[in-house]
Amino acid sequence: MQTDRTSLTHSLRGPTRGSFPGVKESALDSDLLSALDRSEIEVLFQPQFSGSTGAVVGAEALSRWKHPTLGEIGARDLFAIAERAALVAPLSRHVVARALENAAAWPEELSLSLNITPEELGNPRFAADFAELIGRSEIAPSRLMLEITEDLLLRNLKQASEALGALRSLGFRTALDDFGAGFCNFRYLRELPLDAIKLDKIMVEGVPGDPKALAVFRAIIALARALELDVYAEGIESEIQRVAIISEGCEYWQGFLRAQPMKSEQVLALARTARGRGHG
Repeated sequence: MQTDRTSLTHSLRGPTRGSFPGVKESALDSDLLSALDRSEIEVLFQPQFSGSTGAVVGAEALSRWKHPTLGEIGARDLFAIAERAALVAPLSRHVVARALENAAAWPEELSLSLNITPEELGNPRFAADFAELIGRSEIAPSRLMLEITEDLLLRNLKQASEALGALRSLGFRTALDDFGAGFCNFRYLRELPLDAIKLDKIMVEGVPGDPKALAVFRAIIALARALELDVYAEGIESEIQRVAIISEGCEYWQGFLRAQPMKSEQVLALARTARGRGHG
């Protein structure tokens, strides 16, 4: 999950995610329930680029809450509030439905990445319900990348593995998100049915200038190749970073260097430009 500056700013306002100075948590929880009906939850998209061609290859769906008094609340705080208010499932369904609706207008070569919450993957019916939801959309399962984070796996690795296996058998692609932000448990790469890993921004910090950071990055790329996993790098903000990760074999990347989170029509416009096709 790409961490945006807005989300980070909000996270620093309070002692915990989903908390804001001077605002009662109960009031915020109640606001969220109404927000789903008032269309205050917006879905933006972080474009992803091919390392080899530079072309836009897809985008990750990111949610924002346009709160009437607090302003924009980023995804991490938003889902922390939803978890506290027991609204993760309806919020996630809302975000997925909006993302699918928007991405239906994209050309077939563009993929869509969706973040899957621990609550969803912990539901035994999730794989079947998700497949039914996608079946009602105009997007083929092969165009979807379902991203899970390490904290989800800590809760129930066996159940997560079974759910991911069921989803992959239906044609969906799967990725381990934010790799490097937590324990970096390599057991997950061996035991989970994955197609890709997404390296957290911390894994590219210092590359290429810091020899140790570069050595770790090279080792992860080599491991991913041995396991036949694609590698996405998140948080690319400088040209020297981009050139370095590509030269080391990283297939895909996303970051503020070329695109901040944007609306669906902007993704489509970018993909149609010469720059979005990897020319310039």
